[in-house]
Amino acid sequence: MVYDKLKAVVETVFTGKERQFNRRFMVLANHHLFEPVACTPASGWEKGQVDNQVGNIGERLFTPLAHFASFEALNEWLATRCRELAKRKHLVMPERLIAACFAKKQPSLRQITATFDGYVEHMLRVSSTCLVAVDRNRYSVPAAFAGRAVSVRTTAAGVSIVADGAIVAVHARRYGRDQLFCESWRYLPILERKRGALRNGVPFQQWDRPTPIRLVCDRVLKQLKGDRAFVELLMMAREFGLGPLQVACELVLNSNVITAAVVMSEMRRLVAPSTPAMLNVPTC
Repeated sequence: MVYDKLKAVVETVFTGKERQFNRRFMVLANHHLFEPVACTPASGWEKGQVDNQVGNIGERLFTPLAHFASFEALNEWLATRCRELAKRKHLVMPERLIAACFAKKQPSLRQITATFDGYVEHMLRVSSTCLVAVDRNRYSVPAAFAGRAVSVRTTAAGVSIVADGAIVAVHARRYGRDQLFCESWRYLPILERKRGALRNGVPFQQWDRPTPIRLVCDRVLKQLKGDRAFVELLMMAREFGLGPLQVACELVLNSNVITAAVVMSEMRRLVAPSTPAMLNVPTC
């Protein structure tokens, strides 16, 4: 594989053809068993075949320029387009189609036994507000990892935060700048110490809650010590799931008494194990 001074591939340019390649890129090369070759600076004749290949691909696949809503749709369209191009005649053997030549060559190709997890990894420190910054955007991390160093793995579609050998947070990759993406559930431990954050905290202001939960929350927060009461409901929902809390809020909204205590009572009734039926044992 011939490369120019692509920053994602080449980290340092030395004399001649000596290069320091990106460590993650070398893992990719070792996985697929190919050798990267770097072009010599100021040697345009070496890059002709690279530019020609890029131009051919752009002309055959991206002219006119297409737009897609997701990478999945793009990949599906590319696969269809490649199958269409495979019906053309082979350049070296014009008596045969490209698809026929590829089918004959396939048995000699090395089988891919495992997929390559293509991500870019950076070691970052989580801020005191439980955020990591990736490409000018900020993503939330569970509160337990505030102030700690974590591994951030970015792909074209997602951002994964790894700590202690496990993935602790996953976000969809966002493009643009200066955007904030918070998962409100990751900030629940903070509410145990700072209950006022439920009203004014940015993660909870952006929280997209089901309508019944939002209506009950607005009513409870207007009551005396409503912050503490609703935080207790959220802690219980973290253990049993958002579904029981939503159902409990729907039941309470149909009544005349809307308090956190009533909602919690309904939740406990919903998640309580069912009582086994009594067996009628005949007496002898």
